[in-house]
Amino acid sequence: MQVCVVYAAKSRESGDKLKAICQSFAKGLEMQGHQVDIISAYDETRLTPYDYVIIGSEPVSFFSASIPSILSKFLAQAGTISGKRCMAFIPSCLRKGRTLQNLMKAMEGEGMMLKLSDVIKRPDEALAIGKRLSVERNY
Repeated sequence: MQVCVVYAAKSRESGDKLKAICQSFAKGLEMQGHQVDIISAYDETRLTPYDYVIIGSEPVSFFSASIPSILSKFLAQAGTISGKRCMAFIPSCLRKGRTLQNLMKAMEGEGMMLKLSDVIKRPDEALAIGKRLSVERNY
């Protein structure tokens, strides 16, 4: 299956921790035999060909629970994503519950079907989740 891991950092230059988590997700999913692409929300890419989408975002500042506005713009221009199965995650932060809720709200607003959401502290947690994440369709 084709899987896409999208990350939305505070700015184009930041987000090293978030990108490391995404790379660990990709490794875990590739161990299952899936084809995985890692995409920044700052790139113009269509998500239409992907079977499963994982989206990670960090808050815009340490005390904020808002996600970067680029993610909403990216999702609006990402092609046909309504009905796509997906997962949402954020790195550990101060207001993690509210930040994760804002991310899920943005994804569901585009019609995506959330299957899982999580707060991930370290890349090794992402690797473990990627190794056991079920992205196959259960008919």
